[in-house]
Amino acid sequence: MNNKEKRPVGAKGMNSRERNSAVGQDAEKKAPTKHQKKLSEYGKQLQEKQKVKEMYGVLEKQFKRFFKIANRQQGAPGQNLLSLLERRLDNVLYRLKLSVTRTQARQVIVHGHVLVNGKKVSTPSFLVSVGDVITLHEAIVKKEKFLESVIDKRLNIGIKVPEWLELDKQVRKGVVLRFPVRSDIQVPIEEHLIVELYSK
Repeated sequence: MNNKEKRPVGAKGMNSRERNSAVGQDAEKKAPTKHQKKLSEYGKQLQEKQKVKEMYGVLEKQFKRFFKIANRQQGAPGQNLLSLLERRLDNVLYRLKLSVTRTQARQVIVHGHVLVNGKKVSTPSFLVSVGDVITLHEAIVKKEKFLESVIDKRLNIGIKVPEWLELDKQVRKGVVLRFPVRSDIQVPIEEHLIVELYSK
């Protein structure tokens, strides 16, 4: 046989033009039907909800509860929902750069190392209000290694604290200046998809 006859069959044996042609044919075969398009829209809504849940570390039951509260408030439900999630104490601690991640913030809060207006709060989903002062408990402040390797390390990184919060780095204290609004959240989120999902 000559070399042409020995050429293997399949994608590896195709030249670039043949491979592109094959890919195009496959794409045509997989072209979505009307029914699949509806599922795809639902899939987008589900994916967006999952993304926000994972971002804030919220379980389904909590997420639904926050949405119900958001839906009862004045204004756009989607924006209300994001505002409520931003006001969670674990997120506030993270936004103030007093924790490396929201997961770590939850652990610190659950162990009673966070104070709101001088009182210990051990619930990560606690919603802060305007004027609230967030500080670290004396017990964790005494842990110099933890402060240096975790908290102070992130405090010194050039990450901007949202405008609705105020941070005093010297004493590791945060103050809630106002409620967060949609423009405070820089992460690309299509909250209208979540509203559509829960409105069905």
